[in-house]
Amino acid sequence: MSKVINDTFLKAARGERTDYVPAWYMRQAGRSQPEYRAIKEKYSLFEITHQPELCAYVTRLPVEQYDVDAAILYKDIMTPLPAIGVDVEIQSGIGPVISNPITSVADVEKLGEFNPEEDVPYVIETIKLLTEEQLSVPLIGFSGAPFTLASYMIEGGPSKNYNKTKAFMYSEPKAWFALMDKLADVSIRYVKAQIKAGAKAIQIFDSWVGALNVQDYRYYIKPIMHRIFSELREENVPLIMFGVGASHLAKEWHDLPLDVVGLDWRLQIKDAREMGIQKTVQGNLDPAILLAPWDVIEERAKAILDQGMEQPGYIFNLGHGVFPSVNPETLKKLTSFVHEYSAAKLGR
Repeated sequence: MSKVINDTFLKAARGERTDYVPAWYMRQAGRSQPEYRAIKEKYSLFEITHQPELCAYVTRLPVEQYDVDAAILYKDIMTPLPAIGVDVEIQSGIGPVISNPITSVADVEKLGEFNPEEDVPYVIETIKLLTEEQLSVPLIGFSGAPFTLASYMIEGGPSKNYNKTKAFMYSEPKAWFALMDKLADVSIRYVKAQIKAGAKAIQIFDSWVGALNVQDYRYYIKPIMHRIFSELREENVPLIMFGVGASHLAKEWHDLPLDVVGLDWRLQIKDAREMGIQKTVQGNLDPAILLAPWDVIEERAKAILDQGMEQPGYIFNLGHGVFPSVNPETLKKLTSFVHEYSAAKLGR
């Protein structure tokens, strides 16, 4: 396996001092890149992820174009679910649509086991291609967290309010915790297989858990997240947590056995530090700002960097994913600015 040449991201994730602030962007692979759009005219997301050479190309493209300090594997959080019996289809303009939603404990009991090497060999092969041959920066693997996966499985697709999910959680606690355990097993096995194949860090996406208040998070979610991170801790790679609209849960995440707390744009880094978050933080430029004039982007990025650099342990990122309408040149320019400004400020 090739040695990571640029390990700045890994050092920052571990809270170590770095010569400059590392940067990468959620959804950096695809969407706004013309090369990716050309590929999407021929292949669906499902087809791309099932072709390791093509998937590896899409994954490494932003590293080559933007000079970011980490790659993140190109795939969807739904990838493991068909193997356990979830009939999911990624529909253009909608997202994941599930034709056999979970409605009872019997539905949960029908779900099968997940064996990554057998069920998603193309993911393993893509990671090996990237880490053994193609990347000089760390590869971030990832998994969806149980709540977010469950929300799709119960709602049958994307939701604005997660009413069905919450109703199931409150009214069917036995089924809910059985589902959490099942999905935790999936995430743990999936992530361990990614690390074994060569992933150097892991991000757990609990994209929609911000729909819960702190009290419900502590009771219905936090114990299962503690189990996931405790088991992954044995793998000795940096572990990152991220969700959207979940600033009220940042302190809860900080309590978990993980390394990096991902922040969206709603919570300033200085406020997170004042809340007691001393672990590495990642974030948190509002992706909408990437559509603003450059002087606005620079001003906002500078303010975030100044807060992030007040202590070691900071990774620059967006507060959510790159929009399709963002100009790739903007991301390239932003990465260069983050590197140069932080290097001058850190004085190394």
